[in-house]
Amino acid sequence: MKKLLTSVTVLAIVGCFSCFIEAASAQAPAQPNAKAAEHKVGLIDMAHVFKHYEKFTALREELKTEIQQSDGKAKSMAEKIQAIQKEMQDFKQGSPEYLAREKQLAQAASDFEAFRKVAQRDFLRKESRIYHTIYMEVTDTVKKYAKIYNYTLIMRFNREDLDTDDPKKLIQGMNRQVVFHRADDDITLSVLDYLNRSYKPKASATRPTPGTPKR
Repeated sequence: MKKLLTSVTVLAIVGCFSCFIEAASAQAPAQPNAKAAEHKVGLIDMAHVFKHYEKFTALREELKTEIQQSDGKAKSMAEKIQAIQKEMQDFKQGSPEYLAREKQLAQAASDFEAFRKVAQRDFLRKESRIYHTIYMEVTDTVKKYAKIYNYTLIMRFNREDLDTDDPKKLIQGMNRQVVFHRADDDITLSVLDYLNRSYKPKASATRPTPGTPKR
């Protein structure tokens, strides 16, 4: 009988101890998930991407051609102004012929200034649109790359070597935020390669459709 009571007492104590452990575990703060807490940081040189992205180069060349055409028209308008000024020298100041040329000169100068202002504003707007278009394409590709290869953060950096010949550029380089990185952290060339492969089919229908960004 005494042994039976002892066994019952032990079981009761063990049962209470188990309840205590379960209660304590429920009240204890949850341990952080090591996998969820991992961070994978990537780096990209945006200046390098813009410089070597073929679409960006093509769009800027198109804009450059438009600017050259506009400059040609502006040059023609300037030559007209000079021709009127030259004609005015052949007439006496205040004469009907002189006054007529003076009126033409004022109108030509006004047209030239209006054309210059409109053209400048238009080209600045087009240039801004080009930069915005390319920036959005680059960031969209970066998001795809980060999702595929599980990056949690992509930072901008300068992948160029330090310029030891120019003291000013050397100091600027030494002030870079990224002091050290592994080669695998730099996704610049992978993103650039994907962008260029994505752009070429638009210029040539014979090229295959690109896949996911390469590492």
